[in-house]
Amino acid sequence: MNRRQSEAAVRYSERQRRENEAPRLHAMFPDLTDLWFEVKERREGAPVSEAGYIRRIMTAHAPALFLLPCGDSSCKDGEHDITSQVLSALRDRKSRFEGHDLCMGHTGAAQCRRELIFTGFATRK
Repeated sequence: MNRRQSEAAVRYSERQRRENEAPRLHAMFPDLTDLWFEVKERREGAPVSEAGYIRRIMTAHAPALFLLPCGDSSCKDGEHDITSQVLSALRDRKSRFEGHDLCMGHTGAAQCRRELIFTGFATRK
């Protein structure tokens, strides 16, 4: 296994550990039936030319942990942890909410600083 694969395996293992230790979303919000995010990214205030995407959450089995990868393939150790923003909105029973997060990974010697902008949608029983 080369160094890059080894680093990726360590990151994957750490993410799996964090997901396994997190409480389950259904246990925290038993009336939550659907949760999804519309996600876009931008760099230093300018939109990134890549398309946005929709991230659907399987509420019955998902951990209450919301980590989205940085969209820059050259970013090392970058991710967007939007957990506190999402859980706060769900506790406030919001059906639509918005947020953003700045990537703290690195691209070469520079900090990535790619910004993730999301809109969340939640439906309940």
